[in-house]
Amino acid sequence: MPLKIIGAGFGRTGTTSLYMALGQLGFPCYHMYELAFNKANRPHFEFWRKVANTPAGTQHDWETVFANYTAAVDNPACCVWQELLAANPDAKVILSLHPKGPDAWYDSTIETIYFTESMWQFKVLKIATPFGRKQGDMLTKLIWQRSHQGTMTDRAKAIAHYQQHIENVKSAVPADRLLIFSADQGWGPLCAFLGVPIPDGAFPSANDRAFFQKNKTGVAMAAYGILALAALVAGAALYGAARLMAAI
Repeated sequence: MPLKIIGAGFGRTGTTSLYMALGQLGFPCYHMYELAFNKANRPHFEFWRKVANTPAGTQHDWETVFANYTAAVDNPACCVWQELLAANPDAKVILSLHPKGPDAWYDSTIETIYFTESMWQFKVLKIATPFGRKQGDMLTKLIWQRSHQGTMTDRAKAIAHYQQHIENVKSAVPADRLLIFSADQGWGPLCAFLGVPIPDGAFPSANDRAFFQKNKTGVAMAAYGILALAALVAGAALYGAARLMAAI
């Protein structure tokens, strides 16, 4: 089915709260959680790796990943928002922004999702495991190189790119099809933009930093396990070689 809503905002701009809100409003939404934790979507990693290894602007069979969704926000979909808009010309675009501004967005990103680039333990998984190689290749090339233009190691450059991204989206999308939104605005602007009633209950608030800390701990433990196994194998090999030499 065609996408009705395309999220152009970077990850860590309230996209998890927006993902939850859109689902509550009746728009099944694609998000990194759907890629990483929905077992039915596990084959999608290969699709996104293909996207990451083709030039920006290339069209793909988007139904492969979005067949069961009418909205898409967060990584990796936001990395190809322009391609998705070209493929779904009637879609509305939501540009999510961090409620506390660009500096807070940068800090949040570095402290959470950027661990796939900054943690040496994740690099061990990329070297030692097939899934780590595939996932790492996609994340590095599509998110950190293409979408963020390799700026994340320099705070000033990353924030300048964040601000330029806002201007790029505003220039590319007609005003009547664009909502610039932050989660602290609540249901009102979002429901008015989508033409749906405001639901009962508070707007979703997803504070998932604790989740990422747990995830980082899991990555570290897996890496330590791989290194311990490698050390055990190397030790056994050296012991065997020493015994062989002694016997000669």
